[in-house]
Amino acid sequence: MAAEGMGKRALITGLSGFTGQYVAQELRAAGYEVFGTITPGQAPGAGEYAVDLNDRAGLAAVVAEVRPDVVAHLAAIAFVAHGDVEQIYRVNVAGTRNLLEALAALESKPSAVLLASSANIYGNTDVGVIHEDVPAAPANDYAVSKLSMEYMARLWQDKLPLIMVRPFNYTGVGQHENFLLPKIVSHFRRKAADIELGNLHVWRDFSDVRMVARSYRKLLAAPAALGGTFNICSGHAYSLGEALDMMADIAGYQINVHVNPAFVRANEVVRLVGDNRRLVAATGPLDIVPLADTLRWMYSA
Repeated sequence: MAAEGMGKRALITGLSGFTGQYVAQELRAAGYEVFGTITPGQAPGAGEYAVDLNDRAGLAAVVAEVRPDVVAHLAAIAFVAHGDVEQIYRVNVAGTRNLLEALAALESKPSAVLLASSANIYGNTDVGVIHEDVPAAPANDYAVSKLSMEYMARLWQDKLPLIMVRPFNYTGVGQHENFLLPKIVSHFRRKAADIELGNLHVWRDFSDVRMVARSYRKLLAAPAALGGTFNICSGHAYSLGEALDMMADIAGYQINVHVNPAFVRANEVVRLVGDNRRLVAATGPLDIVPLADTLRWMYSA
C-alpha cells in the first residue's frame, strides 16, 4: 500500500472537517504527502492553508504552491438545514469552480481530482436501490447546489481527470451533533432519558466514515475511475428505529423518543439506499463496517 502514494502530493480541501481528517489518515498511510485547506480563522498547522474557496486569487496561489498530484475536494457546506442559502451555492458551486480553474492552470496537472457531490441529488425517487444513472430529483437547496456543482464540473472534464462521488449518509467519531446519528449516540452516552427527533419512518444507507475515506483513496489511485461517477454506500438501509434499537442494546437502556414537529422536514426523502456495484468494480471489495460496530465505536470513543 505504501507504494501507492510514495513521492506524491495530495491536496485535501476541507482538511480539518469531519471527512477530511479520515481521508488525510488514509492518504498518509498510503505514502502521500498531505496538504490541505482549512477555514479562515483556524490556525494552520504544517501543510495547511487557511483560505476561503471564494477567494479566487488566494486559492489559486495555494494550488500553485502545493502542485498536487491528486486532489480530494471535500470542502463544502454539508448540513442540509444550513441557514444561509446563498452561502450554500457560493461555496458548493462557485468555490468548486475556483478550485477547478486553479488546477487547470497548473503546468503539471494532477492525475486525479475527486469531487464530493451527494446522494441527496437523487431526492425522492421511487427506485428501490439507487444506481448512478437514476435521474436526479433534488428536493432541497443543498442537493440542488451539489447537482449544480456536478454540471459545472463537466465544463472542466476535458482539462482535468475528474472523479465524481455521491456519498450516501455516513458517520463516525468526530461528526457534529447536528447530524442524526451523533446526536443519538451523544444522548445515550450522557444517559439522557429522552430525545427529540423528527420523522422516525425514514430509511438511510449508513456507512462508516473509515470505509468512505478508504474508497476515496482507492478511487484516486484507480485509472478506471477517471471520468466516472460513483455512489459511496453500503447497499443496506437502516430505519431510524433500528438505529435506536442498536444504541439501546449498546448502552443497556431504552430512551424515550419524542417526535418534534419542528424537526420533521418538508420534502423529507423517505428511503435512500444505494447501489455500490460500480464502486466495487473500480476499487475492489469495500470492507463494509456493520452499523452496530460503527455506533459502538462512536459510543466508546
